[in-house]
Amino acid sequence: MALTERPAGAGPAAEQDTACCAHRDHHQRTPEAEAPEAPESAHERVNRRWNEILQETRVTQTGVQILFGFLLSVAFTPLFRELETLDRGIYVTTVVLGAAATGALIAPVSMHRFLSGQRMKDDLVESAARLMMCGMVLLALTIGCTLLLILRFVVPGVLAEILVGAVMLWFGLCWYVLPLLLRRRAARRSRSGREA
Repeated sequence: MALTERPAGAGPAAEQDTACCAHRDHHQRTPEAEAPEAPESAHERVNRRWNEILQETRVTQTGVQILFGFLLSVAFTPLFRELETLDRGIYVTTVVLGAAATGALIAPVSMHRFLSGQRMKDDLVESAARLMMCGMVLLALTIGCTLLLILRFVVPGVLAEILVGAVMLWFGLCWYVLPLLLRRRAARRSRSGREA
């Protein structure tokens, strides 16, 4: 029977008991909910960072693998034979960048397999974070080159290059400039908090 249900024949005393229990439960839960979290240990921190890297790797791997698969299939289409020398150069550059991005973004998984049980998780997390950053740059360049290759067919003149430049600028703002600005703002806030 739930605490809020009133049994047959129960009087005001039973209602008062129920209210008292609910009030006591509320006060017992409230301090726990408002208590500050304990600072994480170095071991917990490295495990948290590793789990975050794995989640990020899953997201980026899916995107780069789909894009890389698309790029590989382009070479087998009839239109590929009609590409000019410059477009073939852009295509080759794009495929190489896509392969490099795939390698960089999958590398943390391979490193983890090789280094598992070696008590090197700190080094692994640092190296994996650097590889992820490198992979993100390579992925942005791959997307930019893919856009350039496609837009050169669709858009006349230098408009293709202008559009690709604008998209790459947007990537740079979203992926790099904004996080750096947020990091700088957080650093300023923590400095002012310490000084206060």
